[in-house]
Amino acid sequence: MTPFEIFFDLVFVFALTRIMVLIGRPPTPVAMAQGLLLLVLLWFAWSSYTWLGNQTRADVGLARVGFLVAMAALFVAALAMPRAWSSGPGAHGPLLVASAYVLLRAVHLLLYHWAAGGAPGLRSRIRFFAVVSAAGWVPLLLGALASGATHALLWVLAFVIEIGGQRLAYGWRGAWPLRSPAHFTERHGLVLIIALGESLVAAGVGIGSSVTAPPVLAVALIGFVATVCLWWLYFDRAAPAAARALAAAAGDRRDRIAADAYSQTHLLLITGVIYLAFGVEQVLELVAAAHRGEHPDTDRLTWTGAVALYGGAALYLAGRLVFRRLSGQPVGTAPPTVAALALFLLPVGRLLPPAVALAVLAGLLLTAVLVERPVRASLPA
Repeated sequence: MTPFEIFFDLVFVFALTRIMVLIGRPPTPVAMAQGLLLLVLLWFAWSSYTWLGNQTRADVGLARVGFLVAMAALFVAALAMPRAWSSGPGAHGPLLVASAYVLLRAVHLLLYHWAAGGAPGLRSRIRFFAVVSAAGWVPLLLGALASGATHALLWVLAFVIEIGGQRLAYGWRGAWPLRSPAHFTERHGLVLIIALGESLVAAGVGIGSSVTAPPVLAVALIGFVATVCLWWLYFDRAAPAAARALAAAAGDRRDRIAADAYSQTHLLLITGVIYLAFGVEQVLELVAAAHRGEHPDTDRLTWTGAVALYGGAALYLAGRLVFRRLSGQPVGTAPPTVAALALFLLPVGRLLPPAVALAVLAGLLLTAVLVERPVRASLPA
């Protein structure tokens, strides 16, 4: 992996932070759904460029020029992301986001077609995929010009065409060929760890001016423990075994693991991290407000806050289970139980004091780390 690709990943993560701004503080159900739709489309674009970077070097010649254009489009889309669902002064926000996304995807398809010059079968596959993608851009652009429910329905249709078209292309023509398993696993691990870092940034946003108050610092450390557990569960447990499985696989089997376990399933991990960050941020806001003697409307997490906190953790744990399953790793009974328990405890998180709700979740994640140690020790190196 090159520094140029890391730069591209940083622009992508910047777009994720702008989605967090769109969802707002505290998040609302509608805003969370809107942010999720945009997150899926951005992930789809990022994943496509990861496959392209695996096909050809991204930092030389024509590929570098194309990647720079794509980064500029992604940067513009990120800046306009908080206005993706509403118009206002200046350029039309929804149309700006949609146009930047179309440019981002079009550049990828052109570059991939160029990079596949020595593989006629791959070029025909790309052309088929381009037709399906272009069909999805139509409702995306039309939806940007609409408003209200029509806007939302057209963008959901665009999402269905993009994602469904990808699965159709894979099922009919086969997955993209993977040239370097090590490069592919490294890119996905890097973007996940950057997302985990952004979840720590969200903790700082929630603390505000009460950063030095001992109760607030204590709760922030509990949030830090939760984030460390997420890191541990992926990078110390699942990622090394999956990387070995991908490297050992061959032909269509390797391409399928890359497409399903990485390109598809890592979206669940990223989404889980972002939602959990929202939940931790709301916990810290409530704890900091209580320390300052303020009296907000409620001293408990809202339902959206509880869904973000416990639902985000459950989504991450479930995504990790799917990731392990698709990469051929044993799962056992303890990890699914912990993931289900995180979802089952969601109403409890609404009733408990915010700090206690976060502490319970951190304890659950720490338990998930500890129960897998004997399993890991018994696995072959």
